[in-house]
Amino acid sequence: MDYYLSPTHTQRFDLEIKNSQFITHVCRTKGRDAAKAFIEEMRQRYPDANHNCWAFVAGVPNNAHLWDQSDDGEPKGTAGKPMLNVLQHSDFGETTVVVTRFFGGIKLGAGGLVRAYSQAVQEALSHTEYENIYPRCPVQLKITYPLLGKVEYWLEQSDIEITNKTFSDSIILDLAVIERTWPEQKIALVDLCQGSLTLIEPDNA
Repeated sequence: MDYYLSPTHTQRFDLEIKNSQFITHVCRTKGRDAAKAFIEEMRQRYPDANHNCWAFVAGVPNNAHLWDQSDDGEPKGTAGKPMLNVLQHSDFGETTVVVTRFFGGIKLGAGGLVRAYSQAVQEALSHTEYENIYPRCPVQLKITYPLLGKVEYWLEQSDIEITNKTFSDSIILDLAVIERTWPEQKIALVDLCQGSLTLIEPDNA
């Protein structure tokens, strides 16, 4: 996977079906803790709602360990599961959707609920402002002090993130590199340091 989509900011979308109000919020959430915190925020914002149903893909889209959903009191399988199904087929990652329902007095039935919650998420995602997120992997770079200024300047011009710096007899930079661009960048970095560096990277980097 070269990249996936993720919301640029928290966004709201409204839908009315047979007098019921469906308010969908879409948020970028990196990891389960961030997703759960956002869900709780929505619950507190709408404490009088009949349901605050949710689903998330809180990491890269194909990481099933970071998927979850809840019907929040709706009949089993009529809200969270169809919401998650839409997310799974959307190319969105690091994304949580919460659909808040205010009951309008007309029952929708199980099939109607599935369609309503699916539609709420589909329409929200189709209008969500998003950015492309490129998967990253960790690389550790060890250099001598005289090289630091030159290397830091080069890194600032690249798409590589410095996640940590350790100073001892040499300098260790923890980097987060984009998998698809790293091979060429590694060659350039080795040339820049004239081979005077040590790289520790995963096998697939």
